[in-house]
Amino acid sequence: MRDEAVEAVVNPVLAGFGLELDALEVVPAGKRRVVRIVVDGDGPKGRGPLLDDIASASRAVSDALDGSDAMGQAAYTLEVSSRGVGRPLTEPKHWRRNATRLVRVDLVGGAQVTGRITEAGEDAVVLDVDGTPREVRYADLTKALVQVELNRRQDDDEDDEDDDVELETDDEDEDDH
Repeated sequence: MRDEAVEAVVNPVLAGFGLELDALEVVPAGKRRVVRIVVDGDGPKGRGPLLDDIASASRAVSDALDGSDAMGQAAYTLEVSSRGVGRPLTEPKHWRRNATRLVRVDLVGGAQVTGRITEAGEDAVVLDVDGTPREVRYADLTKALVQVELNRRQDDDEDDEDDDVELETDDEDEDDH
C-alpha cells in the first residue's frame, strides 16, 4: 500500500465536494492503519469548508477506499479534518481564506509581526498592525500561524442567523431557580 494509491482514490472524491487534499498520512496502529486526511477548500463564503461538507466527503472517501484496493486487505481507521488554526499558512489561498483573521508572522531575520489580514495577493499579504497597513512578501516570511481569538466580534460580512437572536428573561421566574 502506497500513499500515492490512496491519494489517487481520495482526490477525485474530494474534488466532487469542492474540497482539496491538503495532507495525507497513513500510519500503522497495531494491526490496523490510520489514514489521516486534512482537507481545505473555499466553502460557500470563500473562507474554508463547512463541517457538513467535510462529513459528507468523509463518508464518500470511506466508501471509495472500501471499494478500491488502495488499502489492501488491512483494516484501517479513517480520520478526515479541516486545516484548523494549528497549520501554518503556506500558500496564497490559505491567506485569502483567512482574511480578517489575526496572524503571527515570523520573518526572515527573526522578527515577528502580529496583525490582521486585510488583503492577500499572489506574492504578498497586507496586515493591519496596530492600525497601520504593512505589506509582507511571502518570500520574506518563515512561518505564519492564525491566532485563536476567543472573544472576537464577528465580521459584518459574515452572515450568521444567530446574530439577531435576543434572549428574553422573566424577572419573576429568576428567584425560583
